[in-house]
Amino acid sequence: MKRAALLTLIVVALAPAYAIAEIADSTAGGFTYKATLNLQAPPETVYQRLLAIGNWWGSDHTFSGDARNLSIDPKPMGCWCEKLPNGGGVRHMQVAMVMPGKMLVMNGGLGPLQSVAASGSMSFKFSPDQGGTKLEITYSVVGYLPAGMNTWAAPVDDVLTQQFTRFKNYVETGDPAPKKASGAGL
Repeated sequence: MKRAALLTLIVVALAPAYAIAEIADSTAGGFTYKATLNLQAPPETVYQRLLAIGNWWGSDHTFSGDARNLSIDPKPMGCWCEKLPNGGGVRHMQVAMVMPGKMLVMNGGLGPLQSVAASGSMSFKFSPDQGGTKLEITYSVVGYLPAGMNTWAAPVDDVLTQQFTRFKNYVETGDPAPKKASGAGL
């Protein structure tokens, strides 16, 4: 009992330092991932670091095996793309709206969602907050799978939470590697 109370106290104490990530809703037709990060940097810096995706995204979640092949072209119709060998490539998402330091919206399916009848919209909202930035991320996915799109909700939650934990580390320390001391995620 004391252990559970201590764990609850630790989680509550660390909550402001990290963020909340969750699957906000999930049905056979789709799901919504939401995360809120509190970052110790101004919105324009957070925005610029987000665009430098090859510096913080995990290489193990790329088709090429090297995150340095990722790029985001921040303009309407711009591409979140990945270079592949022999002139190949992947369009992960397409930029729909850009308001530097305030909002970025992209459309598309990430990873294995590209090969199923799925479409998604990912938005990033940047707000000044207590000398830093509150970043709200929403990724809504719709589509058809015989087993239901909700079967992808937990894996997408896991991968995006890993990536945005890396992003938070990158923004605040310059290194996307997980923080050693706390062991906590978002």
